[in-house]
Amino acid sequence: MGVVWLATDEMLHRDVAVKELLLPEGLEPAQRAEAVARAVREAQATAQLRHPGIVTLHDVLVEDGRPWIIMELLRGAPLKGPMPPERVARIGSHVVEALSFAHARGIQHRDVKPDNVFLTEAGRTVLTDFGIATQEGQGTLTEAGLLVGSPGFIAPERLAGGQGGPASDLWSLGATLYAAAEGTPAYDGSPTERIRATMSEDPRPPRNAGALGPVLLWMMARDPAHRPDADTALRLLREVADGRPVDSTTLPSGRLPRGPRRRGLLWGLAAAGVAVAATAGVLVFQSRAPGDLVFSVPVNFCDLFEPAEVGQAMRMSTPPKGKADQGGCEWTQPRTGLSILPHHDSDTPDPWSMTPTSAALLLDGLNRENAKGYEGIEWTWDEIGVTKSQAGNQTPARAVSGFDGGAFGFDRSSKAGRVHTSDVYFRVGNLVVQVEYTTLADQPTDSDIRAVALDAARMAQAGLRTRGGS
Repeated sequence: MGVVWLATDEMLHRDVAVKELLLPEGLEPAQRAEAVARAVREAQATAQLRHPGIVTLHDVLVEDGRPWIIMELLRGAPLKGPMPPERVARIGSHVVEALSFAHARGIQHRDVKPDNVFLTEAGRTVLTDFGIATQEGQGTLTEAGLLVGSPGFIAPERLAGGQGGPASDLWSLGATLYAAAEGTPAYDGSPTERIRATMSEDPRPPRNAGALGPVLLWMMARDPAHRPDADTALRLLREVADGRPVDSTTLPSGRLPRGPRRRGLLWGLAAAGVAVAATAGVLVFQSRAPGDLVFSVPVNFCDLFEPAEVGQAMRMSTPPKGKADQGGCEWTQPRTGLSILPHHDSDTPDPWSMTPTSAALLLDGLNRENAKGYEGIEWTWDEIGVTKSQAGNQTPARAVSGFDGGAFGFDRSSKAGRVHTSDVYFRVGNLVVQVEYTTLADQPTDSDIRAVALDAARMAQAGLRTRGGS
């Protein structure tokens, strides 16, 4: 995202580093202003942090619409592997201390990676580049659906649409130390392949990390709740660094737990999309969309339909009552369920903060991600009685007509090939909405199941457009 220059502070007679932010070509004025605002945010976030393990920021300038960050000059090199596990653990302990200092002040880094861990000639380990840091309680500056980060080092929950937190930085540090110990990242391939693997696969067991290996895998557990806290990670890293036996009673026993399971795919590239471009190792998602309705106040999806309309959609004379679920609503009874769920991208706090542009990008990314279908997916839906994981396949995404903002759908089937679920994704203004209908009853045909999902989606679109935006 920028170039770092060696400069001299003529007033204080000291050498400094000046980071010039390079803006991509062809940015709209609003996007350019956003990039400048992000640089200013870097200055604001980093300026609050005075710690030997965090690069010191001296000043920030905006000249002719171009931001310049004046920082402490570091002499040395970024973290590179392979390295002995003990040294990697020592470096990791220093970074945990720096991150804990930042987290205690409500600041997340969000781009911990080898290039941002600097080893100075004087022996310091310094965490650099808070360029996409976020402060607790501070709204996102992204207005165009940007997810900024480095593929292979972005925590799964951020890719899946969450805001992340200290545990996300810890995951990224685990991935960083993995690369330092092994000499290769935990996830290889193109940006899209690395993102897909992060969300669906455990890291390969490290071969060269020795006692550090189990600690790294624990730090990289896909579910944030299953990772160690910072104090535990710091203690374990220090034990490895000192050559002491790691307290095995602390480590989780058996196979590391997998990430949270949702209806449908265990993990999909749902929030991030795959229309990506890598710039200087940083991933940026962008798209454009025409102006449309903007919903800034949440809509109660359970009130979107009258009971008779729910019955019409679900082909039931006495439909179940709606229950709020993840910002949407679901209507369930044994073996059958209908849900309507709004989605948001990973750099937006909630669906109602999206823009039509970012929503168009999100829908496009979801469509691309599901374009080829999947084999061997697993799903559950406790509310309809499916509490044990069920295996099956997903059809390739297909275009769906009748939706002004675009739409696509796909089906999921059992291993025997019988369709039990149909999904429709569509956009209304700044909202991306998923409609899912599942039934395990014997009577409906595959086409009947698709028709229920499609009818419900069209009714949802009509209801949202009737309510309008603000």
